[in-house]
Amino acid sequence: MTAQNLAPVTVIGLGPMGATMAETFLANGHPTTVWNRTAAKAEPLVAKGATHAPTPADALAAAELVVISQIDYRAMYDSLGPATDALKGRVLVNLSSGSPAELRAAGEWAAAHGADLVTGGIMVPPPGIGKPGSYVFYSGPEDVLGRHRDALQVLGDISHVGEDHGLAMLYYQAQLFIFWSTLTSYMHATALLGTAGVSAGEFRPFAAQTVRELAEDGPMGFLKILTEEMEARTYPGELNSLRMQAVGMDHVVEASCDAGIDTALPSALRDLFARGVAEGYGDDGLGSVFEVIRKPAAQS
Repeated sequence: MTAQNLAPVTVIGLGPMGATMAETFLANGHPTTVWNRTAAKAEPLVAKGATHAPTPADALAAAELVVISQIDYRAMYDSLGPATDALKGRVLVNLSSGSPAELRAAGEWAAAHGADLVTGGIMVPPPGIGKPGSYVFYSGPEDVLGRHRDALQVLGDISHVGEDHGLAMLYYQAQLFIFWSTLTSYMHATALLGTAGVSAGEFRPFAAQTVRELAEDGPMGFLKILTEEMEARTYPGELNSLRMQAVGMDHVVEASCDAGIDTALPSALRDLFARGVAEGYGDDGLGSVFEVIRKPAAQS
């Protein structure tokens, strides 16, 4: 496909994510129409070749493929609600954040107005959009996604995770939780060592080694081992029982308290381990905490 006949795209929402997506479409030759509730945000993109739509209805009329990047799904209803007559035949690719239930309801809303909804979660910050390593989780009708795969591919590698509109957000939130909790635990560990005069730079190589070892595919790769245990629902604890881990977490909390730093994060982990022991998993391995996580605390 040549630059002259690349599919047109409309981008709704021109915050850091939406503006970067619009720039990426433009840089890859796609005729790009933009709309934002604050019209001034469109000016830098217009200077780069985008067309500014004066109204949401005009934005919808400009392209079959409409990429939405707003603060939440309520913003989509607020923006497009007055223009529902223009939704028929459109493919709405919403990359905004929300709960899985919200995304499923949005799929029904779009269908009621003759549109198809594809939901998504883009797994890089704005500077990474369209760069190597960028990828996006999508869910919704795979055939609809397939029709616009070439255009959407410029944002990042496409991972279609299922027809259920809520799945993309579940994947997105699961990945963010790993990201946030890993980095926050590194912050806590660095703060703990910092009370003894150890710098972040001194500690970083050891933290990096731990993260690498977690992801290894070999016999000592903890993610691999844990995945096998969770799928089999068996958690050998002969060498490192959960009871032993719970005692160790008590010591981490004590060390943090003695060091005078915040104890919220290790205390939460200590309490989770303690729940597992109380539920009868003390002689099982650390993986048995999965069984505790799978049910609400009130039922544990």
